[in-house]
Amino acid sequence: MSTSAAVGLVLARPPRLLGHEPFFGELIAGIEEILGAEDQSLLLHVVPDHAAEIAAYHRWTAGNMVDAVVVVNMIENDPRIAVLQELGMPAVVVGGPSTGMPFTNIWIDDAQGMRDAVAYLAGLGHRTLARVSGPHVLAHTRARSDAFSEECRSRSLEGTILEGDYTEEKGRHAARSLLGRPDAPTAIIFDNDIMALAALSVAGEMGVRVPEQLSLLAWDDSAMCRLANPALSAMVIDVHGMGQLVGTCVLNTLAGGPVRAHAAPLPRLTARGSTGSPILESSAPASANDPTPEVTP
Repeated sequence: MSTSAAVGLVLARPPRLLGHEPFFGELIAGIEEILGAEDQSLLLHVVPDHAAEIAAYHRWTAGNMVDAVVVVNMIENDPRIAVLQELGMPAVVVGGPSTGMPFTNIWIDDAQGMRDAVAYLAGLGHRTLARVSGPHVLAHTRARSDAFSEECRSRSLEGTILEGDYTEEKGRHAARSLLGRPDAPTAIIFDNDIMALAALSVAGEMGVRVPEQLSLLAWDDSAMCRLANPALSAMVIDVHGMGQLVGTCVLNTLAGGPVRAHAAPLPRLTARGSTGSPILESSAPASANDPTPEVTP
């Protein structure tokens, strides 16, 4: 039975990043839309790391402050799961595997999304690719990076991975590092829109034409991607809809429903002006198995 009419969400990330990155804003909006209809509030707490997040779970449990929590940004052997089980705190996890979780979770096939992204760029004729990832400790980062490397190997492509942190500074640094190499990639996949937009700016500063000399692809779409010049191609996820699913799962959990794993829709590749065939290379025809992206102006 509900005792506090509140659901907790702890975000272990720099507060300044939340003001620039739209992903969590859309996710929270979707969650609140569902919870609000049932007179449940969402309690948001921003902390620097997982240790502080675990401490918050202990405080919330001791003070009977929330009825359940939403867990995001899973890592390998995530210690938060065991802590929540020990505390007896109901939870819904965003991420994780398709089976075996002790809590209801919404899992995303990041590996297939990355394979689709590499296949699309290979179909345009790119042979030298790079990926600028999020922090490697995150489970979804590892899934995407492993799929990127495997897909590049299977297609005999050159693939390079640099680790980023979702910030503009890391995006700019990674872009300069990659574009300054003798074997500079002709296409770069970024793990968020902020880093991709920073790379677009760096390309302009260095006189690298997009998309003629460099294709840029962002993970997660946003209004900023659509308003950029050229508009950024993106792997599109219905984040608001995923938030609504999270909210529904929370309500089901509070009602005593069974633990279930829900598959989120696959990321959908939307091609815009920032991707194209490299001007100095002949384009390889896409195979019948390569994804056909949604193309928008």
